[in-house]
Amino acid sequence: MLAIVGPTGTGKSELSLDVAELLAARGQSAEIVNADAMQLYRGMDIGTAKLAVSERRGVPHHLLDVLEVTDEATVANYQRDARAAIDGILARGAVPILVGGSGLYVSSVVFDFQFPGTDPILRAELEAELTETGPGAIYARLKAVDPDAATRIGPSNGRRLVRALEVVALTGAPHAAALPDEPVYWRETLTVGLTTPREELTPRLDERVLGMWESGLVAEAASLIPAGLETGVTASRAIGYAQALGQLHGTLTQQQAIEQTQQLTRRYARRQVSWFKRAVDTRWLTAADPDRGAVALRLVDEFAAGAAT
Repeated sequence: MLAIVGPTGTGKSELSLDVAELLAARGQSAEIVNADAMQLYRGMDIGTAKLAVSERRGVPHHLLDVLEVTDEATVANYQRDARAAIDGILARGAVPILVGGSGLYVSSVVFDFQFPGTDPILRAELEAELTETGPGAIYARLKAVDPDAATRIGPSNGRRLVRALEVVALTGAPHAAALPDEPVYWRETLTVGLTTPREELTPRLDERVLGMWESGLVAEAASLIPAGLETGVTASRAIGYAQALGQLHGTLTQQQAIEQTQQLTRRYARRQVSWFKRAVDTRWLTAADPDRGAVALRLVDEFAAGAAT
């Protein structure tokens, strides 16, 4: 399996298509599996930079447009669906290319770790407590039983705090959805990362956000309100869409919405860099290198040759 990772705006989708075409030129088919959490949502296209069908160069894509905006995206469900898609690709004799910048989503597929189940009654009790007392009280409870998980999650993400407490209650163990200290691969995987100097990436991301507004992000968000965008647990908080909704409701001016989205996008890119830099096996390529497709293909060949021996 090939995984292509890196911060937003570095050209991961283009590289994946380039590699797929290079493989096809020598008779080896490839299929792409999305690992961007927000591209799972149907109708959320502009703000997620989702490739239109006409832009996919005939390469099969999986896990795009599979959720409604009212659905909750979970890493555990994604892991199940992505691995099923990859198993199907391998069964067809094709190369699976996992592509995206959602670090935990990528890692949930690449590495072999398990997500505990859920208990609807316990979950409902914890969510009711969250509503009544706020995330601060939930955070204090978690800190008492699993301080490491509390530190990782922070005091404001109520949804993740509830899940961590649920896991502790069900398993009696620390937050079991955390990545293992020593990564064990689920399948033999070559991970290729794309990198761009911050001084180049930052203005590119700012321009990208402006382009989304010019392309109609606010109108897209408005069109998703009847489908339930505002009530979606995950979708309503997506960078860009939350700000577009603020603009629609008059709580943000257009300039404020754009600037807030730019700031959050830059911050998210920094978190992505930090996440993917932790993977010591990643082979990094310069995003601006015009030969990056050929270089990535050479890495694939070298990896395959090593795996065969």
